[in-house]
Amino acid sequence: MTLVLDTGAFRAAERGDRHVVALVRRERLAGRVPVTSGGVVAQALRGGTGRQAPLGRRLAGADLMAVDDGPGRRAGTLLGHSGQPHAVDATVAGLAADGDDILASDPGDLHALAEVAGIHVDLIPV
Repeated sequence: MTLVLDTGAFRAAERGDRHVVALVRRERLAGRVPVTSGGVVAQALRGGTGRQAPLGRRLAGADLMAVDDGPGRRAGTLLGHSGQPHAVDATVAGLAADGDDILASDPGDLHALAEVAGIHVDLIPV
């Protein structure tokens, strides 16, 4: 199982959401590393509230996955088949595998993408 971080997880950490921080800490203590994509980081850090240093510290250590040709094509395919409009959400769904957890502020969108991807994930709203 992997914990996949959507933009909502970063924004929740920026607000000091203890639940999100605890989930990330739980993963680290279990020897697992949360994952996210560069698109998620860009979306989370735009127009920040000045609390981005704590955000970075709280979520440091996540594996930052590149969205190059393979993942980009997968995300595009998921978008096309799901009718969802958000490329960053599609990259998040593309990072996930069966049994993973996704921390997200838009679980409905990610549910549709995961369904198209043929994976069963637990969507944890933040």
